[in-house]
Amino acid sequence: MIIKILGSGCKNCQRLEDNTKQALTELSCEAKVEKVSEFSEIAKFNVMKTPGLVIDDKVVSFGKVNTVDEIKEFLK
Repeated sequence: MIIKILGSGCKNCQRLEDNTKQALTELSCEAKVEKVSEFSEIAKFNVMKTPGLVIDDKVVSFGKVNTVDEIKEFLK
């Protein structure tokens, strides 16, 4: 599984990354977590508001910081 955090690296992007890693830990799930900060790459996902969360090249959320529980639901 590959998870991408889309965003410039702002505080909200960092919180989303932290919540994602916590969700993975709580589910004992292994995945590669990548940061995507290049706007041209973010635009390829049609995400116009960050942070964005992409799981295996599918956008599951954008424009908000998901909670650990929300991310766990995406991962199930």
